[in-house]
Amino acid sequence: MTAPRIIEPNVRSVLQQPLTVGESPVWNEETGDLWLVDILAPAVLRLSPQGEVDRFEMPAAAGSLGLCRDNRIVVGLQTGVHLFDPVSGAIEFLCDPVGRDINGRLNDGKVGPDGHFWVGSISEAKPQVNDAALYRVGADGSTRTVATGLTSSNGLAWSPDGRRMYHSDSRQCFLRAFDFDPETGEIGKGRRLRGFTEEQGRPDGATTDRDGFYWSAGVSAGRLNRISPDGEIVEIYILPVAAPTMPCFGGPEFSTLYVTSLSTDRTGRFEAGTVIAFDVDAEGLPPFRFG
Repeated sequence: MTAPRIIEPNVRSVLQQPLTVGESPVWNEETGDLWLVDILAPAVLRLSPQGEVDRFEMPAAAGSLGLCRDNRIVVGLQTGVHLFDPVSGAIEFLCDPVGRDINGRLNDGKVGPDGHFWVGSISEAKPQVNDAALYRVGADGSTRTVATGLTSSNGLAWSPDGRRMYHSDSRQCFLRAFDFDPETGEIGKGRRLRGFTEEQGRPDGATTDRDGFYWSAGVSAGRLNRISPDGEIVEIYILPVAAPTMPCFGGPEFSTLYVTSLSTDRTGRFEAGTVIAFDVDAEGLPPFRFG
């Protein structure tokens, strides 16, 4: 096993207003807009190619979002999965996979190759407990629970051929992979790829590139880990933000990484959440659409 390559990218700031918990960046290649959530604000934000910011207040904590085929946005809120129309401002309830029986909310979510919204929950109990889960949500509001025993469901991403799904637990600090059928959304038994230490970075949000590598935000370590399909960290990107939460590829060639972060005083001084960007020698893939 070779030592990972350490990289300090040339980073630029793309958002001037502070975020509480920036998360779930998604690049719309049709418009050049970058979408993201500020979980606790709660709000959905849209950054235009010209740098303009549209802020849409949400009625409850907003864990994640995805693009829809009809130009709406699917959003995982504290109160369930909703469809948001940025033109009219209308928010339509779709389903609530978590229910009100546990102390938790929807967290990381992403539209999969099957056109469904895959979204997990996070325990909000003090201390956290393993009653969170991962769900598959259809455009008709149908819901299937696909994984249980989680504390903080995170890190959803798919291989370039859509036949492998990655998933992590930020609190239990593991990354695993599932065989995936991109046509039916059926998954095989999960297998553990690797664990993480706090110094390596608890695995938060993630994305994949065209070469099949998995990019994981190390939220506890101020870094981004590029991981091979067999689970080896091959590159470490040292970032100027203490708590990066999720990367996504964007830009005309999908070779720009956008990374959200959260507010923290982990380093001894307060740092507001933000969005940074930098160019990499890799290319991502367009996001899937819900519906």
